[in-house]
Amino acid sequence: MFAMDPVHLPLLFPPPLMTRLGRTADLDAAFVVRDFADPAAADALARAEVLITGWGCPHLDAGVLAAAPRLRAVLHAAGSVRSLVGEAVWKHGVTVSSAATGNAVPVAEYTLAMILLAGKDAFGHRERYRRTHVRPTSAETVTTGNLGRRVGVIGASRVGRRLTELLRPFDLTVLLHDPYVSPAEAAALGAELLGLEDLLRRSDIVSLHAPDIPETHRMLDRDRLALLRDGSVLINTARGALVDHEALTEELVSGRLRAVLDVTEPEPLPAGSPLYRLSNVFLTPHIAGSLGNELERLGTIVAEELERLAAGLPPLHEVRHADLARIA
Repeated sequence: MFAMDPVHLPLLFPPPLMTRLGRTADLDAAFVVRDFADPAAADALARAEVLITGWGCPHLDAGVLAAAPRLRAVLHAAGSVRSLVGEAVWKHGVTVSSAATGNAVPVAEYTLAMILLAGKDAFGHRERYRRTHVRPTSAETVTTGNLGRRVGVIGASRVGRRLTELLRPFDLTVLLHDPYVSPAEAAALGAELLGLEDLLRRSDIVSLHAPDIPETHRMLDRDRLALLRDGSVLINTARGALVDHEALTEELVSGRLRAVLDVTEPEPLPAGSPLYRLSNVFLTPHIAGSLGNELERLGTIVAEELERLAAGLPPLHEVRHADLARIA
């Protein structure tokens, strides 16, 4: 049974993938639930063994579980399950799987592109070129380039780990902060493990990939933002709540820092925010994650998980209750 905003279904499961699902499970490709209280959902929910969920799926609480006595798995064709899965799901022993690994791929790719462009000061040069129509002088490019640039990655999440893999072919030094990673594990990822403050002091570019949990709320506060060297770049594709937005705005308005922000707090920003017009800010509307044809990657992961369940095998992308405290 599908449970999500129906607008996502054809991109997540185009015809060949929907046919693949149909070879494994009895499903109605035309029936997508957006409200579990809808009387039309009652019969399907009572018979459902597997829920395939996505963005727009209602919260799975005790009432939903009571209405779905045969439910044994939730396969989420998106990223985080934090707002989706209630305690009742875990208490009933329902298996939960997420396609977050697939969603990490475009985020890491976006971040890699932004790191390389920021190292070349592509955004700044574009603004100056639009204004002056003149190529930069050698003096104006003396601090430009990616050779030996120090990239600080905060969070060895799925995205953070994928990003470190993508950074390996380049002549960059990768620094990593994650309290759950050992120096040996960081070295295996091709990074040097540092405390957060040391990473901020040493990095030319800092990229955020930590989960939004109480311990990380505004982890880059005013004092920590002040540790970033003049002219350095902050990239945030994680969550706006990881940064003190007021303090960051002040730093950006002053021109001391540069930023690539795909997420903000709030989101979207108010119409009067100076970040919309600052030349040292590259602002995008939360596009780093899966969009368009990238959604099929998430559907493919769900199809594979469904086939494993049907074959009596454990899912490859299971979300465990014990891990919720430290994952996105």
